[in-house]
Amino acid sequence: MKRNQKAALFLALVFSGKIWAQDTERKMLLKDAEDKFPVSDAIIKYNHGNNHTHSDMAGSFDFIVKSYPDTLIISHQGYEDMKLEVKNEDDKNKVIFLQHKPYHISEVSISHSSFLAAITKVDLNKFPVNSAQDLLRKVPGLFIAQHAGGGKAEQLFLRGFDADHGTDVSVNFDGMPVNIVSHAHGQGYSDLHFVIPETVNNIDFGKGAYYMDRGDFDTAGYVDFQTYNGLKNSVVKIEGGSFNSKRILGMFNILDDDKGRKNAYLAAEYNYTDGPFDVKQNFNRINIFGKYNQWITDNDYFNIQFSTFNSSWNASGQIPERAVDQGIIDRWGSIDPTEGGKTSRTNLQINFKHIISDSEQIDIMGFYSKYNFNLYSNFTFYLKDPEHGDEIQQTDGRNIYGTEIKYTKNFSFPKSSLQWVSGTGFRSDDINTLQLNHVYHRDLIVGKMADATGVETNLHAFSGLIWKAGRWIINPALRIDHFIFNFHNLMNTEQLPSGQSKEKTRLSPKLNFSFSQNDHVLWFLKTGMGFHSNDIRVVVPNKNENTLPYSIGGDFGVRLHPFKSLIITPTLWYMFLQQEFVYVGDDAVVEPSGKSRRFGADLGVRFQPLDYFYVNADINYSHARFIGEQKGEDYIPLAPVMTSTGSVNWDFLPGFSLGLQYRYLGERPAVEDNSIKTKAYFVNDLILSYNHKNWGANIQINNLFNVKWNEAQFATETRLKDEAEPITDLTYTPGNPLGLKVGLYYKF
Repeated sequence: MKRNQKAALFLALVFSGKIWAQDTERKMLLKDAEDKFPVSDAIIKYNHGNNHTHSDMAGSFDFIVKSYPDTLIISHQGYEDMKLEVKNEDDKNKVIFLQHKPYHISEVSISHSSFLAAITKVDLNKFPVNSAQDLLRKVPGLFIAQHAGGGKAEQLFLRGFDADHGTDVSVNFDGMPVNIVSHAHGQGYSDLHFVIPETVNNIDFGKGAYYMDRGDFDTAGYVDFQTYNGLKNSVVKIEGGSFNSKRILGMFNILDDDKGRKNAYLAAEYNYTDGPFDVKQNFNRINIFGKYNQWITDNDYFNIQFSTFNSSWNASGQIPERAVDQGIIDRWGSIDPTEGGKTSRTNLQINFKHIISDSEQIDIMGFYSKYNFNLYSNFTFYLKDPEHGDEIQQTDGRNIYGTEIKYTKNFSFPKSSLQWVSGTGFRSDDINTLQLNHVYHRDLIVGKMADATGVETNLHAFSGLIWKAGRWIINPALRIDHFIFNFHNLMNTEQLPSGQSKEKTRLSPKLNFSFSQNDHVLWFLKTGMGFHSNDIRVVVPNKNENTLPYSIGGDFGVRLHPFKSLIITPTLWYMFLQQEFVYVGDDAVVEPSGKSRRFGADLGVRFQPLDYFYVNADINYSHARFIGEQKGEDYIPLAPVMTSTGSVNWDFLPGFSLGLQYRYLGERPAVEDNSIKTKAYFVNDLILSYNHKNWGANIQINNLFNVKWNEAQFATETRLKDEAEPITDLTYTPGNPLGLKVGLYYKF
């Protein structure tokens, strides 16, 4: 099949039915008081509470009153209950605005489709966030590590994966993919530092590969950070603390018309820190974010948003354990003091929603990103070049384009309902710079190791059903992804100008079930296939490599809501992966390894016995092994075994709040035979905050007990300046010591 025929097939796959706009008679209409979005699936009781109905996709509902006057009782998770008196037939044509209420565990419905987002919303409301690290730590089961000066993307751990910087975790921002394919530093590299944390309203996430609208990198799971559509107040915040750290934030309400049909805001922040290291990090970052929303009509919504950031830093690097033990350097020293980098990303995103009828809608998203990355690292020191050292430079420059169109249709039957969701879209990375150089102290290029350009395109489509019948929900779905790789190796002039190309298609079926035993117990079984793409520099020159290694797995669990103040979610899971990608010190692109299997258990607990006292904890165990390797030599390096995060929050006086949070990462194998292990750590942070009507303050103590801990840890073969032979031992980036941060904000 020709390439243009394939593209046409993808675009036509899910839109064979006719989609047209039609007039609908609205009786009453429910809308969110803040963003003016329709509120669907609300419960409306009428006829003095003897009958009830639900609001549809457009937020509308109809009812027949036997006798006037009557009082409607309107309820929906996350909103204040509303009582509305209806005196006559004329009162039925109204727009009703529902007000948000503070999220509590008692308000979370275990059978609601947004259950996971709802419990995360509770977590967000209890603890303030002011960094990308804080945001990622709010995702239950997701563990992170930062290294290389704070400017690189965080290292992600989820479901027994050391996912490096995103190889097996799909990271998104308002639906826009953050992962970067065929990145200079690592496949799926996900730098979230362009996000201003205070603009994030909620976090959508899911573990496993069971979601039809999630594609590349959704093997261990996905996370999608969703921003506010509008601001209630403008805010100015200043923060300062240990290690010459400072932060300035401004969020400004630019437009908010009286009818609430359009609004706009602008946010900006500046970050700086020297860090605790002997070589000052000199970390600088500037972020700008703007968002405009408008309801053009009651049926048509338009949004455009813009973000940009620029960051530069110095890094201490990953230091060998023996260098500290022998007194060559201390924990805060560097073997190569010239490591560091700079990066930037600019994003433009447009969203359009059209409500076709009370049961149909179409959503369209398009985005553009301009990305640049320049990183200097030295993982092996003098292993290969005793004279100049082994410092490398990785550069990446590209333009990214993408869009997705999603169509939703609801069907109602006497004893069941059916929702049909289909979508199609594409993403294209136009890579103009992809280099790996051997350098000396950032200035001198000793040798060029790789230099390439290329275009990587992903066409995708999906379709699925959500059938609700009685206490059952059944969700079958199918996703198809087609990749086109075009690669130009600039170090091999014989390939020019045509270069090389390769194509590959992946089908990913999904099938999920849930059963509500009662209001307190819901059982679920999730199954499905996912995948992660391989690097363009591996796929095209090496025709036999797995282009789109697939995963297949399942979750079996239960949501328990035994009483209003407690939610418990135990889950057992299993995953098979066709091919691992193993860390190799960034000397090459990736090192494809063999097949693997993982299984484990997750336990989430949310407990709120009083409105002012809240406890949450997530405990995760995983067992990860290569398949086909000799027992005892089949460990997957750096795969987490035991992780846990949690917090306690106490609102002890009017306006005052005290929070203690922890994170624990257990010992892990660092090499295949488990002869070298990483070191476990347990770190606590304390936050005291005061919130008044127009102003507030907070004090944060990081690493409360000043424990010595290693954040990023690897087993690496290295050689120091005066060593005759290389040695493989643990290299690490030390975690921050005890530190204090103070903040003050003002609303207007």
